[in-house]
Amino acid sequence: MHINTGNPLELILVLVGVALLPFVVVLMTSFTKVIVIFSLVRTGIGLQSSPPNIVLNGLALILSFYVMFPVLSDTYQLAEKANIQNVTLSTIVPIINMIKEPMQTFLNNNTRMSTQKFFVVTAKRIWPPKYGSTVSKTDFIILIPSFLVSELTAAFQIGFILYLPFIIIDLVISNILMALGMMMLSPTTISLPFKLLLFCFVDGWTRLMDGLIMTYRIS
Repeated sequence: MHINTGNPLELILVLVGVALLPFVVVLMTSFTKVIVIFSLVRTGIGLQSSPPNIVLNGLALILSFYVMFPVLSDTYQLAEKANIQNVTLSTIVPIINMIKEPMQTFLNNNTRMSTQKFFVVTAKRIWPPKYGSTVSKTDFIILIPSFLVSELTAAFQIGFILYLPFIIIDLVISNILMALGMMMLSPTTISLPFKLLLFCFVDGWTRLMDGLIMTYRIS
C-alpha cells in the first residue's frame, strides 16, 4: 500500500486519521467494555490506584487485540486481495467499502438488536427523508453508536454482578465491627484483605478475562 503525499490536504487528512486511531480503537473494539469492567472491579475491591491505570489500559489493549485478531487478520487479507497501490482522497471511500465486511460483521454480531432498532428509528425520524429512507442497521453510522451503547450496557450489568460479593464482605465486616463496639474503625480497612483473598482464591483475573472473551461472537 502506498499513500500519496503529494497533495498537502491529503497529507493533513492522513495525519488526522492517525491521530483519530485511538478513538477508533475505543469505539469499534472490545476495549471499552474491558477497561470499564476492570475499573469497576478495582473500585469494588476498594483499591484506588492499584493496579495503576497504565497497567489496566495495557491489559485491556492486549485483550482487545486478542479478541479482534481474526477480524484484523481478515481485513488485512481483503486489503491484500484488493491490491491497493495508491491511496488518495478520492479512493479512500472505495477502499473502505472493499475491506469493511469483517469489522461490519463483528459490530453487527455484538450489538443488541433493540439498540440498533433505536438508532435506525431515530435516524429516520430526525434526518431528512433523502438520508433517513436509505439508512440501514448495518451502516457504520448506526453500528458504531449501537455497538458502543451495547458494550457500556453489558459492562455495567457485569459490573453489578461482580460488585455483589464485595458488598457482602463489606456488610459482614461492618456488622462484626459494630457488634464488637469498634465503630471508630473503618470497615473498608478490615474488609480489603478479605476481598483480595477472595479474588485471588477464585483466580479472579483469569476467570474475569475468560468470561469477557466468551461474551463476543467473532463469526
